[in-house]
Amino acid sequence: MLELKRRLARLLVEKSYREGDFVLASGRRSDYYFDCRVTALHAEGSWLIGRLFNDLLKDMDIRGVGGMTMGADPLVSSTTVLSHELGRPLNGLLVRKESKGHGTNQFVEGLGNFQSGDPVAMLEDVVTTGGSLLKACDRVRDAGLKIVAVCAILDREEGGREKLKEAGYELRALFTRKELVELARQ
Repeated sequence: MLELKRRLARLLVEKSYREGDFVLASGRRSDYYFDCRVTALHAEGSWLIGRLFNDLLKDMDIRGVGGMTMGADPLVSSTTVLSHELGRPLNGLLVRKESKGHGTNQFVEGLGNFQSGDPVAMLEDVVTTGGSLLKACDRVRDAGLKIVAVCAILDREEGGREKLKEAGYELRALFTRKELVELARQ
């Protein structure tokens, strides 16, 4: 799996990692920006993300994976498709920022593939403060599912891991910034 992580790190640095002066979704300023969607929507990047998330979750008793739309959409898709191919099928769910406003007026899509109490893992591209991931977790828990893992591609190490831990979640990240940059150079 180390070679797959190296390949993903190289792609992420090439396609998704930019240095400069940026304002993040959290409102914080940063000297780098990480737009994982570019890599997650790249054919090899999507495959690598799906493989690595499946490996990260292989020892967990879960029925599916989910995340906040739109950032987690390609992560959920690649993870679920590859889980089927790997013989351990996981269903997916997506959490809306706002309820539909019509029909069932729900926040969580894909619930028809789950039963109440099913264990799931939540996926995120980047964790800074953990705010959007916690919001998604609240909505999934309110929909009746049990969150047993929270995973990210990148932990920016800016307090999100600690905030998630306070809420009872242990963050599993594929990379920290330092790990990402170092692996990309190998």
